[in-house]
Amino acid sequence: MPFSGLDNFVKTLDSKGQLVRVKEYVDPIYEIAEVTDRISKQQDGGKALLFENTGTDFPVLINAFGSDERIALALGVFNLDSAAAKIEELFKHLTHPRHSLTSKLKILPTLNRVAKWFPQTVSGRGECQEVVHREPDLSILPILKSWPYDGGRFVTLPMVNTKDPNTGIRNVGMYRMQVFTEALTGMHWHRHKTGARHFNEYKKLGKKMPIAVALGGDPVYTYAATAPLPDNIDEYILAGFLRNKKVRLVKGITVDIEVPYDADIVIEGYVDPSDDLAWEGPFGDHTGFYSLADWYPRFHVTCITHKRNAIYPATIVGVPPMEDKYMARATERIFISPIKIAMLPEVVDMNLPEEGVAHNIAIVKIEKSYPGQAYKVGHGLWGAGQMMFNKIMIVTDSDVDVHCTKDVARAITKNYNPLYDTLISRGPLDILDHSSNKPAIGGKILIDATVKFSEEQSIGVESIVLDPEKVSAHLKQVSEGLSDFNVSLLSEGISVVIISIDKSNGGVVRALAQSIVGVLGESLPKIIVIVDKEIPLDRIPIVAWYTAGNVDPERDCFYAECDDVRFACLFIDGTQKTIESDNFKRDWPNIVTSSRETVQKVDSMWDRLGLGGFIDSPSTQFLGIVNQDGAISK
Repeated sequence: MPFSGLDNFVKTLDSKGQLVRVKEYVDPIYEIAEVTDRISKQQDGGKALLFENTGTDFPVLINAFGSDERIALALGVFNLDSAAAKIEELFKHLTHPRHSLTSKLKILPTLNRVAKWFPQTVSGRGECQEVVHREPDLSILPILKSWPYDGGRFVTLPMVNTKDPNTGIRNVGMYRMQVFTEALTGMHWHRHKTGARHFNEYKKLGKKMPIAVALGGDPVYTYAATAPLPDNIDEYILAGFLRNKKVRLVKGITVDIEVPYDADIVIEGYVDPSDDLAWEGPFGDHTGFYSLADWYPRFHVTCITHKRNAIYPATIVGVPPMEDKYMARATERIFISPIKIAMLPEVVDMNLPEEGVAHNIAIVKIEKSYPGQAYKVGHGLWGAGQMMFNKIMIVTDSDVDVHCTKDVARAITKNYNPLYDTLISRGPLDILDHSSNKPAIGGKILIDATVKFSEEQSIGVESIVLDPEKVSAHLKQVSEGLSDFNVSLLSEGISVVIISIDKSNGGVVRALAQSIVGVLGESLPKIIVIVDKEIPLDRIPIVAWYTAGNVDPERDCFYAECDDVRFACLFIDGTQKTIESDNFKRDWPNIVTSSRETVQKVDSMWDRLGLGGFIDSPSTQFLGIVNQDGAISK
């Protein structure tokens, strides 16, 4: 059902037992983030949190999207698959061939429904403009500073409304905003984002770019701002479709930009292309690592408006899982149907696991009917919208549950020959990716875990059952470089071994790999993953996240070789790269954690927060790894 604002959504969450009201004062500087990190990493995503005492007139709502139930509720659907089915039905109805007049007339009711999803601009002021601050001061808002090396406070759930100056077509994007002064922020849009394209058009015209930043309102607006829609498709149409009710808009007070009538808070202003860029960041990002400081446009605030009972929405991002996991899952479910219908009909399902932070890992299930089809699908997806940022793609047959990692791993074990079923490619990467030698471009890998046709079959593709105790005994013979190992997956029929290395003592990954080949010989598993010694090898999800974030497949995926013989074993180097051992010349970011002081402060106040039994800080497992001097690890 549509919500008339965050207050309405909060009441619904409360009635369903999905909300905890925190009445104790919790500081928006570090403390709200630390509390939320503990809650959001619970198995079910924990509860939504409403911090009612923030030192301002505005409560903070956070982790509102942080469970399957809450994201579905926010989108007005029974579950995420029902949203996908709704879109699939619409696509089929609109694209079905219609030859007779009768069949053409049957589409009229659908077209009438579509018209009702288009946003409508209404006259007068909206609820979002009940209170107007013409002398804007951002300090009235409880804007969070989440992590110790963040460059400042950041607005983290902004719906940034812009227009193409040539066509007037609107875009609603989500670009973080670092607060510099009471009326100045950064505008962190990447070069591939529509907002950045609009900015470049204003720059060509020599005009200031008006912007209106909406916060809150119906939570479906926030999701729509994150959705990977094609350029020139209005996000409020998607919002209208999902809520089954058009979005009402009103014009801003000081800018000619429309915003949702029922938004909670609106920040109006402009970006002047003639301004010098601002040094923005660092920021503890959704990758689990800091995105480092860089130059971005300045956003000048001209007015702040809000409802009388406005709630400030926020989110935090960092080491997964967090709230953004469920928003990414919604995108995965909702946009699978357009991919199947419009691009790749052989695609049955897709999983973007949380360890891949939305784009690093994609597992794709296909209905295979000809040789080489896995590669066709891979190339197609790497050329489709934000899937261009994917680094690691695994393609399986239709009988594999792509949402069960062990099923996928066993399919790799059974069907994958590293020598013949690996595709290394190159293409765009997310600007936040720190692993590549150059920003925004790097390697990609596709692992074909499908059953092979006769034209694809190669020698040695069959699964080789390895004895964990035997492999363990051999690895203990490696005298230099190896810090620890985990062979437990072999006991589950999964041909993967995890190794750690101490690079601080001069350990070199390629040399260690050569030693491992020497002791294991023909007893090599299909995949060996190498990480830094500080990573707990028994925490497989942490290993997967860390490796996926740190690997550039073109540079870091290589085969086992000995005496000019190449073995069917793929090494994946998931370690931090250094100039000494890897000739890596970019700055390498720290893992995102709270400080020890913040952890201890929240520990001491936990019993007063009304959040149930004590939860240890997720940061403690990484505090021994991170450099304590800033966002840069080396």
